[in-house]
Amino acid sequence: MDYRHLGRSGLKISEIAYGNWVTHGSQVEEDAARACVAAALDVGITTFDTADVYAGTKAEEVLGRALHGRRRESVEIFTKVYFPTGQGQNDRGLSRKHIMESAHASLRRLQTDYVDLYRPTATTTRPPLEETLRAFDDLVRQGKALYIGVSEWRAEQIAAALKIAGERVSTGSSPTSRSTT
Repeated sequence: MDYRHLGRSGLKISEIAYGNWVTHGSQVEEDAARACVAAALDVGITTFDTADVYAGTKAEEVLGRALHGRRRESVEIFTKVYFPTGQGQNDRGLSRKHIMESAHASLRRLQTDYVDLYRPTATTTRPPLEETLRAFDDLVRQGKALYIGVSEWRAEQIAAALKIAGERVSTGSSPTSRSTT
């Protein structure tokens, strides 16, 4: 297996990542999912990608159990936030409330204290992007996410986020951690 840096960061990840969107918790029995994770590890895959919403949150649970007992420092766990994880009006989106609650629930399901990469999977005009970025920055400062990235954002959305982050750095306020992924 070959490894590369995540964007311009110092984090090294396997060139092939193991994703569990349509498998764990829905289409594949847990024993088979555990065997797949073990096989991935055996060939050197160390990067695992999931999301809070996959299989109604069950995918993270299965992955957490499959990785349980492994040396945490030897794998990279990525997860995402945005889509509905419950019936409540705040169980979706990129509000500070949903991001923080979803992150804590993901950590519990994944049986870990932190994720290596945490990403929003979509953008909205509500709440303001500043609120979303502050929540992600707080998770990094708390050590619950090492890196922040984006998934399925358009170039202009990424540019807007980088502008806000750059303004925070230049004014000396709490900077938003940035990753180029």
